Amino acid sequence: MLRGVDNHSLPHSMPHSMPRTAAFFDLDKTVIAKSSTLTFSKSFYQGGLINRRAVLRTAYAQFVFLAGGADHDQMERMREYLSALCRGWNVQLVKELVAETLHDLIDPIIYDEAASLIEEHHMAGRDVVIVSTSGAEVVEPIGELLGADRVVATRMIVGDDGCFTGEVEYYAYGPTKAEAIRELAESEGYDLSRCYAYSDSATDLPMLEAVGHPHAVNPGRTLRREALAREWPILDFHRPVRLKRRIRRFPVPPRPALVAAAAVGAAAATAGLVWYASRRRPTAA
Repeated sequence: MLRGVDNHSLPHSMPHSMPRTAAFFDLDKTVIAKSSTLTFSKSFYQGGLINRRAVLRTAYAQFVFLAGGADHDQMERMREYLSALCRGWNVQLVKELVAETLHDLIDPIIYDEAASLIEEHHMAGRDVVIVSTSGAEVVEPIGELLGADRVVATRMIVGDDGCFTGEVEYYAYGPTKAEAIRELAESEGYDLSRCYAYSDSATDLPMLEAVGHPHAVNPGRTLRREALAREWPILDFHRPVRLKRRIRRFPVPPRPALVAAAAVGAAAATAGLVWYASRRRPTAA
């Protein structure tokens, strides 16, 4: 059972006896045009959490991410860097900084095509789940902004002083994303053979393979090759648009409150550690 999930806070779109369905979305370069975590670096600098050197380093990381995506080794280095960087950060301050700048920073970089897909899945009666490697303090507010029903995200350990310890409780990456999806399917009654998944990265192949309708979005070289070989649909998103502009064209009411899916079990995290320690993927173009 997923810890932290309130299974009764949202109305089910189908009778309990019928299999339910969901659409699982990676976040960075799939729903939004940049890295969600790195996008907030200026806000964290202004809030006193990082120095100018860290801002420049995250700007460079953002450039690398946008230029060609990130392979397994780059993702590992980024995880280690960000884990060390956020050690000692006050969690409440992080949440406040994200809330204050969320609309200014994230709203303009949401892909119009992704927002339309989210609306279409909701209208078809499917839950929408954001599954992201970025931290929960960043991803959960973005999920709420998008009208998502649930979020799976990386979670850092918080000490008794309310600050990050720098240790990772759950890393939402590679096979642990797929494991989280399977656990959600069990707890929520999703029929994975009828579910959808969207991602830009070859590191999300386990997540894409877990559903009956996988889609490659803005794929790098490796994922594009896999998608072509498996005859998966390939989608190109390139039109970021503010949600306020879309609301005038698509007057669909937002979904109810977001339900955050917290860290999955230790088995999933252990499986992920074994997988990304042993597997090496070529750099995506």
